[in-house]
Amino acid sequence: MVGLGTIINVVAILLGSAIGVALGHRLPMRTREVVTDGMGLVTLLVAALSAAAVLDPALREVVGSGAVLVVLGAVLIGGIVGSLARLEDRLESLGEHLQRLGARRRGRQRPVAEVPESPDPDPGNAAADPVPEDDEHDRALRFVDGFVSASLVFCIGPLAILGALSDGLGLGIDQLALKSILDGFIAIAFAASLGWGVAASALAVGVYQGLWTLLGWAAGDVLADAQVAAITATGGVLLVGVGLRLIRLQTMRVGDLLPALVVAPIIVAVIGAINGS
Repeated sequence: MVGLGTIINVVAILLGSAIGVALGHRLPMRTREVVTDGMGLVTLLVAALSAAAVLDPALREVVGSGAVLVVLGAVLIGGIVGSLARLEDRLESLGEHLQRLGARRRGRQRPVAEVPESPDPDPGNAAADPVPEDDEHDRALRFVDGFVSASLVFCIGPLAILGALSDGLGLGIDQLALKSILDGFIAIAFAASLGWGVAASALAVGVYQGLWTLLGWAAGDVLADAQVAAITATGGVLLVGVGLRLIRLQTMRVGDLLPALVVAPIIVAVIGAINGS
């Protein structure tokens, strides 16, 4: 069944998120922050391994010693396109919309308890809302951060593309099965700290990998090895931004850089055509 690997991946993320949220309520904030920091460090490790694809023999055969320049060009051009298209803002808006839908659903299912009046009310607090506005804002930001960060981590990487293409080509779902196990554990760690926004990232994974699966099914072998290596190396650079974001060292607009993943294989194809590779 074409698409089965992505379905399994989505289910794994949802299950991992549910387990993570269940554990997160029982963990102190300091522990959840440590978990997020640990995932940030692991993300940086994965980023380094992915970025090492600039040394891939297939890529160097096509572009020679200019593999790093291919990644640089992809990031610059992709960043300009993504910034003009305001992709980061659109991702955040989608996350906020999903968070509001969830909040309204919880509000319908769980009525707000009445707050008894104080016998000697303080006029300055008479109109105070039972739920502090800052807490609601913090929850919304945490939801968005979970959605954006988890979406990038789950979607960027060779397994997301290669596994989906293999599934579409009818070569099996072994790669996506492995990715599903990894994503499930990552979702537990993320959701324990960032909440239900991680579960919402399953939507992004389903759409992203579903498109690659359709491409593999419709067009056969879409990408050459050199182009896949360029995407992997460029994705590694973007993952550095995700890692820095997770450890709260630098808030980077990584979403605006996502078009670089499309630009990278195009640059390789152009160079290959010029060189006659």
